[in-house]
Amino acid sequence: MLIVTGANGKLGRGVVEQLLKRIPVEQIGVSVREVSKAQDLTVRGVRVRRGDFDDAESLLDAFEGASQVLLISSGILGEAGIRQHQTAIHAAKKSGVGRVLYTSHMGSSKTSYFPPMIHHAATEALLKESGMPYTSLRNGFYASSLVGLLGKAIKTGVLVVPEDGPVAWTTHSDLAQATAVILTEQSLDGLSPNLTASEAIDMEGVAAMLSDLTGRSIYPKVVSDEAYREYLIAQGFPEPRIDITMGLFRASRNGDFAQTTTALTDLIGRPPMKLRDFLKESVSLYS
Repeated sequence: MLIVTGANGKLGRGVVEQLLKRIPVEQIGVSVREVSKAQDLTVRGVRVRRGDFDDAESLLDAFEGASQVLLISSGILGEAGIRQHQTAIHAAKKSGVGRVLYTSHMGSSKTSYFPPMIHHAATEALLKESGMPYTSLRNGFYASSLVGLLGKAIKTGVLVVPEDGPVAWTTHSDLAQATAVILTEQSLDGLSPNLTASEAIDMEGVAAMLSDLTGRSIYPKVVSDEAYREYLIAQGFPEPRIDITMGLFRASRNGDFAQTTTALTDLIGRPPMKLRDFLKESVSLYS
């Protein structure tokens, strides 16, 4: 049985939907904190059990009979999030799981300017130390994260950003499909190649795409890090989110998210969605 944690989230649910196209429903289980939110999966025949990264006993029940577990990374950063991952890895080992897959990131590094990357690197170390077979999925940067960086650019015609660098923006849907392939074909061991879109684009390129899509002139206004921090404060961003956003830009101009590979294309058997198409589908272009 294949178990997907975090199946009430965007990526986890996407993986389940892809698995349902590939294998019998009896071979699919999910581990979720809130079982009531996964009732639609129960109706379709998926095994739904409560699994909480802060509750080892619940995970032992959720992982029962699993040959593989897909560990969707926790949204909690720092030591608390790493402890959650450690609890999940230990529970998988104790349950006799054959392999753990973890949703990491292409920029995973213990020295990254972007805090989530340190979190991923620490989890990858835990997986290696566990002695279990594992695959760490070095996913491209989620394109959905870009939407929150656009601010009021479409309305004002100005995209305020600090100095940045190219990012291989990659969609949840493409990564979900690739993950289902890896699970069902039992491919890739250890650290995966970067699973990215085929292009890396900076914020100037994003502004050009928005201009083309809206038919209006949208230009990037590059400001200092200090000015950008003040800009975010004025927008009402909480301090922790500001720190993460600033780290993202610092890491991007360091080149951490610029590398592209053909690995995702090879897995899904087609070109990944282009950022322009994602923006056209996902952003309100006439606000």
